[in-house]
Amino acid sequence: MKSFLICGAGLFGQIITRKLTEIGHEVMVIDKDEQKINHILPYATNAVIGDCTNEDFMSTVGVSDFDICFVTIGESFEDSLLTTSLLKDLGARMIISRAFSDVHSRFLLRNGATKVVYPEKQLAEWTAMIYSSDHVLDYIELDNDYSIYEVVTPRSWDGKAVGDINVRQKYGINILGIRRDNELQMNITANTVLNASDSLLVLGTYPDVKKCFDL
Repeated sequence: MKSFLICGAGLFGQIITRKLTEIGHEVMVIDKDEQKINHILPYATNAVIGDCTNEDFMSTVGVSDFDICFVTIGESFEDSLLTTSLLKDLGARMIISRAFSDVHSRFLLRNGATKVVYPEKQLAEWTAMIYSSDHVLDYIELDNDYSIYEVVTPRSWDGKAVGDINVRQKYGINILGIRRDNELQMNITANTVLNASDSLLVLGTYPDVKKCFDL
């Protein structure tokens, strides 16, 4: 179990709080909006009305005691930067800050953020990838080159074993798993036989995946 501090109880902060609590972590939320705090209180270990940019207030929170601090403020560029910088000054171990533009992201990293998340950009890229192809069902970007794709199994592969298709040698792609009858199977071997109704989890670069699956 880890302890998390969430600075900002907007929608993004609420979703993170609910999920962290659901999987068994301790979560404290801070926001200056009483209505937002009242809304999130049933889902957090603790929720406090306060200004995350106020040094006197934040020095009473015990920032350094938390494993991870999230800055989920999205409506104010200045408040987001100030909160990130203040957390750093108060000894936060790790700071994950939400960005809403490339410029904001760069400033957050310069002002103390350990890592930056950019949900609007990430969701937009995911949406573009999914809905620009008839064969991609899901997509997770790992870095600028490699991603994991869930793709429809080509009909020409129906009844063939993974080893017979040999996509690793032909395309540089690794088959990580198979989703069959809504169940994910990860114990893939060269003898695993594919069905046209399967979807495949594959790892590769976009050009290689595009060429292999005719995206």
